[in-house]
Amino acid sequence: METNLVIEGFKFMGLGMGTVFLFLIILIFAMNGMSMIVNKFFPEPKPSESTAVNTQNNNKKVIAAITAAIKHHRG
Repeated sequence: METNLVIEGFKFMGLGMGTVFLFLIILIFAMNGMSMIVNKFFPEPKPSESTAVNTQNNNKKVIAAITAAIKHHRG
């Protein structure tokens, strides 16, 4: 009698784990499909050269601000 309960427990465990595994596989494929659809209809804009120059200027400003904050904190 006890052996049957253990075997039944393993059966239910396998069924539950299999169901979760199957759901996760389906979820992965659904997310990849949605990602492809979104990228098809709403592609990311390509950065232009002026954007790269602005980014460099912003980086220089950030570095200057960090340097000033460190000097202010230490001094």
